[in-house]
Amino acid sequence: MIKKDNNKLTPDQKAWKEFLEDPSVDFVDKDESHKNFNDRPNKFRFDFHGYSIENANAKVKEIINQCYDKGVSEILIITGKGSHSDVNQNVYVSKDYSKLQFTIPDYIKNNSNLSSKILKIQKADQKSGGSGAIIIKLKKFIK
Repeated sequence: MIKKDNNKLTPDQKAWKEFLEDPSVDFVDKDESHKNFNDRPNKFRFDFHGYSIENANAKVKEIINQCYDKGVSEILIITGKGSHSDVNQNVYVSKDYSKLQFTIPDYIKNNSNLSSKILKIQKADQKSGGSGAIIIKLKKFIK
């Protein structure tokens, strides 16, 4: 049996290896932690897995405008990590700016109407999706 060098494992592979060695280790169940996110007051969650950049930009614009008008204070955007993307094979495609986790914040920052409604865009904590999610904090809607 060939041993893998633990230093070359991805974070997901390391976590899986640790789980196999000791199944009693606690892991964050992201599905469970997201389940009731939309039930919390002033919070909204949306999963962009499977969206193209163009469709994601249109949808994020719609979400931000609707959430802002309804007084939502925080939006959790699940982008995924882009690890299933084949951009590494294409020299004509940016490795970062072909992934939603980078393009969505960039789109918002370059749209003055949207960026005027945003207090802050930040990476999500591990329980909320880690590097595969972002949190958008909205300004309060003033009538």
